[in-house]
Amino acid sequence: MGRLLKKKDPGQKKKRAPGEDAGLSRDGSGAVVPAFAGSGAIAAARSGGQPKNVSAPKNTVGSVALKVKYVDQTLQFLREVKVELKKVVWPSRKQTVASTVVVIVLVLLVSLFLGIVDLGLSSLIKVVLS
Repeated sequence: MGRLLKKKDPGQKKKRAPGEDAGLSRDGSGAVVPAFAGSGAIAAARSGGQPKNVSAPKNTVGSVALKVKYVDQTLQFLREVKVELKKVVWPSRKQTVASTVVVIVLVLLVSLFLGIVDLGLSSLIKVVLS
C-alpha cells in the first residue's frame, strides 16, 4: 500500500540569514525585531520607546494557513478512504444470510445452555440452604 501524500524535499527548507534567531526577524531597515510583534512594536523598536499595540490581528495569515492545512489533510484522508474501500471484497447476499443464520443459532444454543446451568445451580443452592 503506497502513501498518496506528497513528500517534501528536504532541500526545500527555508534558509535563514546568519545570526537570525527563530523568534526574530528583520524589518525594512535591517534591524532585528521580534517576529511576533505587530507594526507598533517595530516602530517602537526603531525609536527606542514602548510599543503601543503588540497584539496580533485576530485573523492572521498563520491561522488561515492552519485551516487550509486541516482541510487539505481531511481531503487527503477521504481520498485514501475511497482507495481502501475499493480494495474491500464484500460478501455476497447468500454468504451474509448464511453467516447471520449461524450467529442466531449459536446465540440460541448458548442462551439455552446458560439457562439450564442457571436453573440447576439455583435449585442446588435452594437444597443446600434449606
